[in-house]
Amino acid sequence: LLSCRLYCEEAENPKRRSCQTVLAEALDVVVRSFAPILPHLAEEVFQYIPYRKDSEGVFRTGWINASSAWKKPGLEEAIEGACAMRDSFLGSISGKNTLEYEVIIVIEPGLLFELMEALQAEETSSVSQLNEIMMASQTTLLSEVPKETPADANIIKGTFLINLEGGDICEQSSYKVIARPIAKAKCPRCRRYTSESSSTPCPRCLNVLGGKGST
Repeated sequence: LLSCRLYCEEAENPKRRSCQTVLAEALDVVVRSFAPILPHLAEEVFQYIPYRKDSEGVFRTGWINASSAWKKPGLEEAIEGACAMRDSFLGSISGKNTLEYEVIIVIEPGLLFELMEALQAEETSSVSQLNEIMMASQTTLLSEVPKETPADANIIKGTFLINLEGGDICEQSSYKVIARPIAKAKCPRCRRYTSESSSTPCPRCLNVLGGKGST
């Protein structure tokens, strides 16, 4: 997830920049957390953070002060739900390379489906947040099993309990996960199987390369 965003997207792409923001916030919280017991290490780390503009040390800039902007209702449940589906996917391929597969997630219309839509607005995507969590080359989000699904397809069934607003909103939702080998070729740049030819970058990478003119 991190490597794809940091190394495959354009330098100023919002996905890449948001990833850097999260890493910077995480580093700040970790350093301030262990500062009372490892003061010299914390101070050294703080002084070498390249993007800090002030010269004051970790002990002169206050304790952890997380912004309320990080608290987004439903986000935690969406990520946990996606991770539960990823576990089902990983269990169905027995240690094989996840990028060699495409994932189909089937959820009946309801709260869980809406939460997954927040992670992937398109029906099928290779660059959505949901696909990054699934670690596949492509993820499709549907409300019913595709008609062309073979009768002997390995369909993994699961359930996820959604708990929002401190328990005021609870909903037990079921889902199905179908993993099947992807038919596309491996992109020589991002290593995902999203290219039409093994010698040609995928559409996302072609767009990035066209924008910055280098690999």
